[in-house]
Amino acid sequence: MAVELIVFIFAAIASVAGGVGVIGSRLPVRNALSLLLVLGSLAVTYLLLAAQFVAVLQVIVYAGAIVVLFLFVIMLLHKQLGKMSPDRLRWQGPAGLVLAAAFLTLILLTIRLGAAAPTAPAPAEFGTAESVGRALFTAFVLPFEVASMILLVGIIAAVVIGRPAAQPAAAVGRSAATPVGASRR
Repeated sequence: MAVELIVFIFAAIASVAGGVGVIGSRLPVRNALSLLLVLGSLAVTYLLLAAQFVAVLQVIVYAGAIVVLFLFVIMLLHKQLGKMSPDRLRWQGPAGLVLAAAFLTLILLTIRLGAAAPTAPAPAEFGTAESVGRALFTAFVLPFEVASMILLVGIIAAVVIGRPAAQPAAAVGRSAATPVGASRR
């Protein structure tokens, strides 16, 4: 067996295990850590596809920033764990089994019918920093700028929402014990 195949098998097993951990755990922190395992194994898969830049972006942006953001949100919400009743959505288990069976059938049909289709090799510059930058700043410059404006609006909205409420001007310099007409010493 080739080394790439062995690494791919381990990355695939880790990705599936992390995915099961994301949907199977009731603890939000474990869900976020399982998502981190999925994103890390995807980065390994990108490395196997010779897309080094995409793999680094996967680790920095998704595994680094997004999962840390999820963990901060989980910690800040102070959710009380164990308050959900286990039979809250009784239909959820059978619906999940039906959807999993349908998904497995679709995968098996795709493998069986699509195995003979030839695949074109990726270009030599696929996934490099130069090719990604060239694509972002030529063909996709408008969507890139729109995404940056949406992120800027989101940051400004988060700052405005997170600010404490402004106090009236008359109450700012005065405490509750000081009468309105009295002066401070």
